[in-house]
Parts: sequence; structure tokens; C-alpha cells
Amino acid sequence: QVRLVESGGGLVQPGGSLRLSCTTSGINFKIHTMAWYRQTPGKEREMVATINSDGGTNYADSVKGRFVISRDNKWNRVSLQMTSLKPVDTAVYYCTTKWRGTDYWGRGTQVTVSS
Repeated sequence: QVRLVESGGGLVQPGGSLRLSCTTSGINFKIHTMAWYRQTPGKEREMVATINSDGGTNYADSVKGRFVISRDNKWNRVSLQMTSLKPVDTAVYYCTTKWRGTDYWGRGTQVTVSS
């Protein structure tokens, strides 16, 4: 059974930092491309960052230079280090991967950027 569990969300002031983590089970983690998406009410889920099995990364233009995605194949975990946070970054953040043609998602973790 594939399982993705996000953690690390919370309330932070503008300009602050947070580190999100996603722990996985049920997949051969090291071969998977992993991704972080986010969603706000009334909007579609949007890609934030991806990391492939070789460590290659891709970022949404809105987070380039502020967010860093990384992976730890020993612990089957993908992380998202977020810095210089802005109110527009407020969203539920989801971890996701694809396996055998099916997209798997965690339940998400809320990030709120507000003073």
C-alpha cells in the first residue's frame, strides 16, 4: 500500500521559513520522481517543485530562489525548504508521486503566512 505523509506545516510570518517533509512507504522510493504541489480554496492544485531519481529539480517560477526540494533515499523522504515566505504562499501543500500509472497524494499540510 502506497502511503505519503506530510508534516512541517504551520503559521509563519512573512519573510520566515518552514521545512516540509514527506515520508513515504509502499514504493521503491529511490526510483521515483517526487513532487510538491499546493492548493488554495477555489483554485486548482499547482506544481511547486519536483525532484527526479537522479536529483534533478524543477521549480515553479513563483518559488525559484526561495524554495529548495531535496530527497533522502535512506529514509524514503522528500523535503521542501521554504524561505522568504510570502502571504501568497499560503496553501495546503501536498506530496505526490506516480506509480504504475496512478497518482498518489498525501493528505496535505497547511502552511499559513501571515503577520
